[in-house]
Amino acid sequence: MCSQAETTMPCPPPSQGRLITVLSIDGGGIRGLIPSTILAFLESKLQELDGPDARIADYFDVIAGTSTGALVTSMLAAPGENKRPLFAAKDINQFYLDNGPKIFPQRRWGFLTPVANLLGAVMGPKYDGKFLHDKIKNLTNDVTVADTVTNIVVPTFDIKYLQPVIFNTYEAKVNPLKNAHLSDICISTSAAPTYFPAHHFTTHDPLGKLPDREYHLVDGGVAANNPTMVAMSMITQEVMRRNPDFTHGKPAEYSNYLIISIGTGTAKQAEKYTAPDCAKWGVLRWLKDGRFTPLLDIFSHASADMVDIHAAVLFQSLRVEKNYLRIQDDSLTGHTSSVDISTKENMEALIGIGNKLLKMSVARVNIDTGMYEPVDDEGTNEEALARFAKKLSNERKLRQANLNSQ
Repeated sequence: MCSQAETTMPCPPPSQGRLITVLSIDGGGIRGLIPSTILAFLESKLQELDGPDARIADYFDVIAGTSTGALVTSMLAAPGENKRPLFAAKDINQFYLDNGPKIFPQRRWGFLTPVANLLGAVMGPKYDGKFLHDKIKNLTNDVTVADTVTNIVVPTFDIKYLQPVIFNTYEAKVNPLKNAHLSDICISTSAAPTYFPAHHFTTHDPLGKLPDREYHLVDGGVAANNPTMVAMSMITQEVMRRNPDFTHGKPAEYSNYLIISIGTGTAKQAEKYTAPDCAKWGVLRWLKDGRFTPLLDIFSHASADMVDIHAAVLFQSLRVEKNYLRIQDDSLTGHTSSVDISTKENMEALIGIGNKLLKMSVARVNIDTGMYEPVDDEGTNEEALARFAKKLSNERKLRQANLNSQ
């Protein structure tokens, strides 16, 4: 249990209940429309149970997001009026529809497209990021990581020191140098190499006891495009910090975790690249192949799949595989597999993919093939989310009852 002095911040879960609840959202640029569509459905189920004011952030101990997933995370967890979440989940799609074309302005080069792609790979980032920067800053104002209405976890990567930097509410509460503005971490974790410029900023200790800390950051997707395991690690670290007995041989109760992990889709089944083709490529072709970026695709999908495989095996070994729900589409093709095609037609297609995923059977990754295979006895993703909503609602009510009885 937390001490009375610590009640202003969330206790390490499950201190007031039975479960540790985690929502994780992958990176993927404009494909963020896929998870935001699914989250709108989840929130509607929670509202059916607990009323129209229910919000995603009310039910999760941690919301983790990388790149576009961090933008969704911020909209779900940043405080708006009366310190309630800034956005309802159903409004996030409209944010993408309104702003996607300005974040990723489409240029039409016609027959000069191959030359433009080649020059872009050499000359600098494809987008200057100015609109994205301004939009995020206007959206979040002076909100810092410590101000979020629930705990968040956002991976980034420091190119100066070649190491991941993980911003999270737990650390931000106790370390002012990790309490960055939400705008800075969203800009940083979205700074995909070749697409947006790297982001530099400095944090300060308001008491002047600690020296300033500089950050030189790019897209967190190069380290953890699927931030599920990062979130689990941050929770475990916080439990260890607050409960010293945890370090004396007490195992992590991973069977208490309830995790929803939502991807932004992949083009695995499209088989975009082959060894004979790639064998002929030089540096520039690895960086740019038409509208795609092979190296970034490889890094982001490899890290996301490794996390999914690890989590799936972990929960199966604990015999609580139904506590882990991964929703992902590995059959994207054409424009829908791109991170930055923000035409109205493509964005509507991505929303359609999110709705189609809801109707598809719950699937788990095949460790040998990397493909998602339907699970026989768990129904559709829509049905699974409805079950998760019931568990989340029950957990929230249990915590409220336990708090009121103290």
